[in-house]
Amino acid sequence: MTVICWFRRVLRLDDHPALVAAAKDGDVIPLVILDPAEARDHPASAQRQAMSLPRLEASLRQRHSRLIVRRGDPAQVLEQIARETGASAVHTTVGFPFASDHGLQAAVERSGASLHLHELADLVPRASVLTKTGGVYKVFTPFWKAVRQTDIAPPLPTPTISSPDSWPDSDGTDWPEARAAMDRGWDVMADHIRPGEDEAMTRLDEFLDGTLPDYKEHRDQPWRPRATSNLSDALAVGEISARRIWRHCQPAFQDGQKGIDHFLSELCWRDFARELFHEAPDMASTPWRPEWQDFPWKRDNNDAQDWRRGHTGVQMVDAGMRELYVTGQMHNRVRMITGSYLTKHLLTDWRVGLDWFARCLIDWDAASNAMNWQWVAGCGPDASPFFRVFNPETQGDKFDGKARYRDHWLHPNAEGAKQFAAATPRSWQIDLTHKPTPAISLAEGRARALDAYETVKS
Repeated sequence: MTVICWFRRVLRLDDHPALVAAAKDGDVIPLVILDPAEARDHPASAQRQAMSLPRLEASLRQRHSRLIVRRGDPAQVLEQIARETGASAVHTTVGFPFASDHGLQAAVERSGASLHLHELADLVPRASVLTKTGGVYKVFTPFWKAVRQTDIAPPLPTPTISSPDSWPDSDGTDWPEARAAMDRGWDVMADHIRPGEDEAMTRLDEFLDGTLPDYKEHRDQPWRPRATSNLSDALAVGEISARRIWRHCQPAFQDGQKGIDHFLSELCWRDFARELFHEAPDMASTPWRPEWQDFPWKRDNNDAQDWRRGHTGVQMVDAGMRELYVTGQMHNRVRMITGSYLTKHLLTDWRVGLDWFARCLIDWDAASNAMNWQWVAGCGPDASPFFRVFNPETQGDKFDGKARYRDHWLHPNAEGAKQFAAATPRSWQIDLTHKPTPAISLAEGRARALDAYETVKS
């Protein structure tokens, strides 16, 4: 029998539950679907996936297989290609967000095939780690302790893949809709991306062999380019699984190597976000805590536009927003600083920031993005209290004491600043020598945020 394996944000052969099941089921047609709607809503993530496809294609060819790429609406593509090939089944992983599975089964069944959805290769299956009362954990620390006491399933090895006698046509690995959406940013961002399953394992080894012992002390310093594993984008597009990282880290964990416990807890934070997103699929649009529904956040506004363009006049904020636009990533400490500034100093709705990060991040993950924005805004589960207002200046002094990070992105002659000017749309009319005046002083912004908070409380 011929079966289709849809590589759905799982751009690897290792630890791929859907591929293992498909290989047992028949001759496998590996399929990637490039959805124009995804390129429109998440262009940086789409570019990141597109750059991984030639590597995936090469890996499959080494195993005498091929990668078939189609562009279009996933449900329509699945129905069409299942009819073309006479496939008896379509294997893929569950969608994330889960609502994205809507309509797929009916489309596949219209072709005469059956749809098989397989679990994601996360650390733990959804709803498998629960409190003593049977509910999901809403605080991270006890969730992490519970996961540490759980037997994490071993990653699945790459299966032997048998090929069909004939192959359907492929649209090729380029993603023109993503290129168009990224505009001038495509070529600039491409230089900051290290795609491929093999490359992800190399990065993990580099981290464990060199950076790990100083991870906890150095991870908050944005000027250090290799203070973290730099695996978030590889995880987001599925070039490596959380289970593979966990298993690869076990020797260091068992030896009690410095930094490993903290690193694995950060990996577990991703599972925590997915657990909560599974519990509340509207977490990207609705505050987790109902009492925050009426908080007087402003919707999109001119201050938010300056924030998006790295033009607030607050150095740590502007440096972070430029890093985001150029590289598709932002240092985690700086994400907290920029998020706090938007939601508290500028009193702008956290969903404005969530939408911008969803467009710009190459490591965009629906659950992590939603939970992290609710965390920094104060309205999410286990969130930072609203009255904890990050001061970008003192944060800069603490974590970027010699201004190396800020200078790289803000000094007119620095490479980072030049890349930012080259990547941004011409309509932004970037002038690297112009120093904007902040919309509000840090002290006044903090006071205004706390006043709003007290008003809502009372």
